[in-house]
Amino acid sequence: MRRRRLAPLLAVSVTATLAPVLATSTATAAPAASPVTAAPASSSAAKSALDRYVQQKPQWKRCLADAPAEFECATIKVPLDYRAPGGKRIDLAISRIRSTAPDKRHGVLLSNPGGPGGQGLYMPMGMQERLPESARQKYDLIGFDPRGVGKSSPVSCDLEPEEENWLRPYKEETFAKDIAWARDVANKCKEKAGDTLPHITTRNTARDMDLLRAILGEKKISYVGYSYGTYLGSVYTQLFPGRADRFVLDSAIDPARAWRGMIQWWAEGAEPAFDRWTEWAAARSEEYGLGGTPKEVERTFWDLVAQADEKPIEMDGWANTGDDIRSGIRAAVFTPQYATEGVVELKKAAAGEPASAEKLAAFTGSEGAGTAGTAGTEGGAGAARAAEIPSDNLTASMLAVVCGDNSAVWSRDPESYRRDAIEDKARYPLFGDFASSIKPCAFWDRSVEPATKVSNKVSSLVVQNEWDSQTPLGSGQALHSVLKGSKMLTVLGGEGHGVYPNGNACTDGTVNDYLLTGKLPAKDVTCEATADSNAEARKNQKRDLLPGSPLPQRAPDRF
Repeated sequence: MRRRRLAPLLAVSVTATLAPVLATSTATAAPAASPVTAAPASSSAAKSALDRYVQQKPQWKRCLADAPAEFECATIKVPLDYRAPGGKRIDLAISRIRSTAPDKRHGVLLSNPGGPGGQGLYMPMGMQERLPESARQKYDLIGFDPRGVGKSSPVSCDLEPEEENWLRPYKEETFAKDIAWARDVANKCKEKAGDTLPHITTRNTARDMDLLRAILGEKKISYVGYSYGTYLGSVYTQLFPGRADRFVLDSAIDPARAWRGMIQWWAEGAEPAFDRWTEWAAARSEEYGLGGTPKEVERTFWDLVAQADEKPIEMDGWANTGDDIRSGIRAAVFTPQYATEGVVELKKAAAGEPASAEKLAAFTGSEGAGTAGTAGTEGGAGAARAAEIPSDNLTASMLAVVCGDNSAVWSRDPESYRRDAIEDKARYPLFGDFASSIKPCAFWDRSVEPATKVSNKVSSLVVQNEWDSQTPLGSGQALHSVLKGSKMLTVLGGEGHGVYPNGNACTDGTVNDYLLTGKLPAKDVTCEATADSNAEARKNQKRDLLPGSPLPQRAPDRF
């Protein structure tokens, strides 16, 4: 059986109260407020240290020899620990594409692709490609690799590929080994990067964004964040409400469920999607032959799982167990036709007949989702540049955030994970045990700061598909409810993770109007998905990584 290397998820969470420091003038004409720090307000040394960071002047240069000349990169320094800004410094890799019409320029537009662990340095190229010209005139497009990620002082735990497989089904006979694996991963991370990992948090990344704002000489920032990026954006609005301008939060995380609860939502959200799929397939039984009623379609699927549990089914050169099939169908059922075609081919493979490798991709993982070792590379020269980044960086940086943002949600008792996994597999048969079983976070060090409660009235636009396998509709609704100044755009019938832009005049028009004018819709907006917009969303999930799109390639085990 093959070893699956699963790349990290994308998610949420931050920490306690912060105190502002002195305002500082930067190289541009308008003065920009200095970022807040976790140091006491009375600490003149801390204020002086942050002032020195703000005075940095980025040395912009062409990012890549094969990239457009207007795409510039630089590296700035940020404090590893904002509570002690005079201490160790780390790199933050940043990029920009200037406004195409300086006389119409409104400000800067930052972006984040998701993760945690997703690289954002090359996002301006994708944003430039797909934003309307009117928006490109309005903004300097700013990208950055979050701290600990990619070219921003990347972290590593020296993990082997199999150790990165962090979503494991519960089995009585393997649970002791899973506990040992989780403990070993946490220990390896502590040994390799124990001084750094506690500070690779969403809260500190939000502080980095505000320091970048000050260095750029801007009073406010605008922002487009996808998936985990919605949590990062909402944390920024909580910590820096007066510095948030136009914030688009696409495919949203529920801040109250970061992080364990968001992973468990994958299991909860899959069940209604599975029921929707069985109805869809049953209504087309003459074409697909999976059963004439939803119950018959369901029985066809679980019979295949049982067969694979007894003897793995050979698919596209891989031996797939029942657990592999359960894991694969979880995300596939959010697009009923995709799931149906995959199960048809699975039936053929189970019978020893030739099957379409392309349509089996939901189960084999051979299409779309990249591995932890390649995610975040940039185009043709990606392999060479990826060599500069530790092969486990995506996983290590993901664990730092998921485990370290809010350690309070992770039990220290391994037996509690056994109980939860057994209970949740019964409630959510597709994925409940994967989501609830033990993770390295059970053995992670305590968070250096408490989690931030997101609740504010900052203007923002929450954008959400109805059928999203990674951030279900309820997650977006939850974020909208705590961002009391937000409006929500819901795409009824929308399938896929990541909405904007998708070619739908209703969705794209609503987001573009907000970015261009700063005016939110008068009330929440409901758009109807089209066949083309759903196809675009699915294409975004399979697209080669940046710079071809503002959306990263989506693996089914990250946000």
